[in-house]
Amino acid sequence: MTERVIPLLDHRTRSRAPAAAEEAPSGRLSDTRNRSVRDLRISITDRCNFRCTYCMPRTVFGRDYPFLARSDLLDFEEILRIARVFAAHGVRKIRLTGGEPLLRRDIERLISMLAGIGGVELALTTNGSLLAKKARALRDAGLDRITVSLDSLDDDVFRAMNDADYPVAHVLEGIEAAQAAGLVPVKVNAVIKRSVNRDAIVPIARHFRGTGAIPRFIEYMDVGSTNGWRMDEVVPSAEVLALIDAELPIEPVGSDYPGEVAQRWRYRDGGGELGVVSSVTRAFCATCTRARLSTDGKLYTCLFASEGHDLRALIRGGASDATLSAEIAGIWRSRGDHYSEIRSAQAGTGGRVEMSYIGG
Repeated sequence: MTERVIPLLDHRTRSRAPAAAEEAPSGRLSDTRNRSVRDLRISITDRCNFRCTYCMPRTVFGRDYPFLARSDLLDFEEILRIARVFAAHGVRKIRLTGGEPLLRRDIERLISMLAGIGGVELALTTNGSLLAKKARALRDAGLDRITVSLDSLDDDVFRAMNDADYPVAHVLEGIEAAQAAGLVPVKVNAVIKRSVNRDAIVPIARHFRGTGAIPRFIEYMDVGSTNGWRMDEVVPSAEVLALIDAELPIEPVGSDYPGEVAQRWRYRDGGGELGVVSSVTRAFCATCTRARLSTDGKLYTCLFASEGHDLRALIRGGASDATLSAEIAGIWRSRGDHYSEIRSAQAGTGGRVEMSYIGG
């Protein structure tokens, strides 16, 4: 009998081949609060060309900040292995994040690889700085949808918030390119901080009304420990909706799917829709179906987590898909996170993972 030889992966891949070929377990997972895993967010780089004050403030992420070495990042084959296991456990949506994901070299190849997983929607969140030149290639590679961050249409305010002197016009060009490429509907995320861009709310709603793009207004969150979060800087979603409704009448719309984070609203005159994300004032922990994979391969079961589970070490140690699947299943089944529901008791305690490390 001829001994079966498992070929080594090429020089670009540091993972050892799986130790055994046993079938990986699959099937829907439920955590301790009966929440399934439906969404997987994968941060593919910890680097960004912006220094947004609520995410990667320059005072912390300066010129000498020790970003991850390339060898510490999950490679594309490792990302694909983990994504396939999650898909087998019920994930139906994968979102690539960062940092700024479009800075990752050959991202189109990764998208093409992930697009081969059946029954999974593939999305990406970007600051829009490279989108105008990449939108068509992203779509051709298999990307389904895109979300663009844009915190103000006022150029001075936007440049101050991104702290990279980047103009609004270039982001708008990226949004138009994404729409032309068929990455629709484009969603436009605006993080609202009371002392900075509260006045941006109605102009953003007005600008995108009737365009097919969907603006979403996000409450300023206490993610990580570097953005100087204070509760008095939060603009509650109820206030956001009241400001818009006073000028552009709106009405609520039902959710697209269980566990949807944004509350959907539409213009009464048929001009499209918008959304609000109320992580601070209206916790949605009870229906949270998101898992997050950091750039260096740690699995986080909550955006506000302080520790992750090291899947990279497991993979590079030669674990089979069955072992990887069992580890992921065990992590999810023991999940009990509900930070937003208990924020008042824990806010300001620090020690949580930074948003730039695991995406928003």
